[in-house]
Amino acid sequence: MRLKFFLYFTAIIALVGCKAQKQASDSNSASDSATATAVVDFDGNNAYNLVKVQCDFGPRVPGTPAHSKCAEWLEQQLRDYCDSTIVQEAQVTTFDGKTLNIKNLIGSINPDADNRILLLAHWDCRPWADNDPDPAKHKEPVMGANDAASGVAVLLELARVMNNKKPTVGVDILLTDAEDWGTNNVEESWALGTQYWAKHPHVEGYSPRFGILLDMVGAKGAKFSKEIQSMQYAPSVVNEVWDMAQQSGYGSYFDNNAGGAITDDHIVVNQMGIKCIDIIDMRQDGNTGFFDGWHTTSDTLDKIDPTVLKVVGQTIANVIYSY
Repeated sequence: MRLKFFLYFTAIIALVGCKAQKQASDSNSASDSATATAVVDFDGNNAYNLVKVQCDFGPRVPGTPAHSKCAEWLEQQLRDYCDSTIVQEAQVTTFDGKTLNIKNLIGSINPDADNRILLLAHWDCRPWADNDPDPAKHKEPVMGANDAASGVAVLLELARVMNNKKPTVGVDILLTDAEDWGTNNVEESWALGTQYWAKHPHVEGYSPRFGILLDMVGAKGAKFSKEIQSMQYAPSVVNEVWDMAQQSGYGSYFDNNAGGAITDDHIVVNQMGIKCIDIIDMRQDGNTGFFDGWHTTSDTLDKIDPTVLKVVGQTIANVIYSY
């Protein structure tokens, strides 16, 4: 996904922006020996069903009926569970000269709270399966069960959780559009919706404590190492989240090795001056550095594991309710 570069090196330092060798994951269990007391319960099965709903619309490629229908559904989900909801409508120009009508959707919990946390994920799908092993499918759209829908599903389930039990802090859920219409030859071609939001934030002078981006957080066998640019921009936030994962019993999913460096929405957010990290499943085994279905027609619902969704969602919930 928006792969700027993806390199592996031998690990010598784990808590700074080093480049360390990543190991593969086994997601048979959602808990290690030590488990922190959870204030709320994140439901991985609910999140899985939210992935399914998105996939049922079809590939959410900007400019398609599936994209329009899913946008309406996402807006309603945010209105159901958030205290306030904003829809940003805009036009952006792609690297290949197309004009896209896009929607960023923002739902806020405790909108009057000064102390805030930003959570974000992109909701659009890639228009072409250009990494598919079958060249005949390279022009087909990607369903995006993991690459988009998984992160969105976790955030929507978190919205439901926070609606039932309000946290002390304010939380803003940002669903960004037109992230995946990019080319590796042009770094700025990715994250078009986030670039627009960065220039037109939903609140003037917006300044949360930090941001957490979710990207590809639901596939079977997922493991989350420390993305290099997250460590460069916001090492304290990375360590806070990874420490919470350890305390929550999910250390086998969140390891302390460094992974690759990714061009993703969090780069734009960091360039705004907001510390933002990327929780993303990176894999050394394979040809792409990501899960097998990345940018292929096989990024479908069968790749999704409710346990992985639970691990990520519960970790973030535990971070939010620790304030």
